[in-house]
Amino acid sequence: MTEGKHPEAPVSEPWKDPHATPYIRIQNVTKKFGDFTAVNNVSLNIYQQELFCLLGGSGCGKSTLLRMLAGFEEPDGGQLFIDGQDMAGIPPYQRPVNMMFQSYALFPHMTVQDNVAFGLKQDNTPKSELWERVKAMLEMVKLGSFASRKPHQLSGGQRQRVALARSLIKQPKLLLLDEPLGALDKKLRESTQFELMNIQEKLGVTFVVVTHDQEEAMTLSTRIGVMNAGQIVQVGTPTEIYEFPTSRFVADFIGSVNMFQGRIVDEDNDYVRISSDEAGCTIFINHGVAAPPSAALAVALRPEKIVISREAPADTTENCTHGVVEGIAYMGDVSVYNVRLHTGKLAKVTQPNLVRHADTINWDDHVYLHWHAASGIVLTV
Repeated sequence: MTEGKHPEAPVSEPWKDPHATPYIRIQNVTKKFGDFTAVNNVSLNIYQQELFCLLGGSGCGKSTLLRMLAGFEEPDGGQLFIDGQDMAGIPPYQRPVNMMFQSYALFPHMTVQDNVAFGLKQDNTPKSELWERVKAMLEMVKLGSFASRKPHQLSGGQRQRVALARSLIKQPKLLLLDEPLGALDKKLRESTQFELMNIQEKLGVTFVVVTHDQEEAMTLSTRIGVMNAGQIVQVGTPTEIYEFPTSRFVADFIGSVNMFQGRIVDEDNDYVRISSDEAGCTIFINHGVAAPPSAALAVALRPEKIVISREAPADTTENCTHGVVEGIAYMGDVSVYNVRLHTGKLAKVTQPNLVRHADTINWDDHVYLHWHAASGIVLTV
């Protein structure tokens, strides 16, 4: 399996090297606010030059964990190390860290170049070096021609890039980004994601990004840490998180999924058969599963892994069920079908629209759903 941030430009994977030294080491960190445990005994390693995403819903603890790395909150238990140094008691301004907030927090009365230069001025950087670095940074974020404008004269995407330039101008070893693209519209957010990746790659700065947006995390990251109820429930590359979730929560949280309850009825080292009343068929998986015989489990099927057709496939004995189309959403590149199975279970199927004016499936059509033996994900937790 090929993994990494860009399929066309593989990156090293230090997390697979037992001798690699993490740049950020989080050990058994806990943070409470009164009786509420925001971060619960979290341990995590992040490596130099990673673009690591903390992904989860509201209140899962991801922003609290980021604020502890920045020094704005102190852990109630555990330790945080950055570049081998224990961060206990070290204030934010003494850490090799900068943080970019969701609001961008630009100074409205200052020009773009003055906003970017602010940190260097505070450090008494010589003027000749200061303006040279500001100019180079503005060119990198494609804002060279906007240097004299004020923030209110910029679009949301341009303000985001000013905030990024200001965060990077002091050349931090670690940049923390809290929902950095949350204020942008969908199209601008998608294009800015690639700009963010390119800038991170050029500078070699370690990025830790907090986001609730699954697509954003999948696009940006070398690895993702999925959080729920104050804990990290899975860490992996985008491919691992999507294709090999380790729990029902992760499978359901990342993308769309059909979940069918079932029980093992036949198994060997290299296959398993699962009887599912919800799916209305026997599900065959072409690899072994670590589960006790007759254990109750779930099979997760991604909508794009399912083939939908009016005609029955050649083999209907396994991995094949049928139902009636209850809803269709045409999305341009794909169509989404809601199919009420003969068992009463609602299943979702996505199909790419490869041909214009193709013979389409319509509402109320009786259809067959079938899938490959490798498509099902067996989950026991």
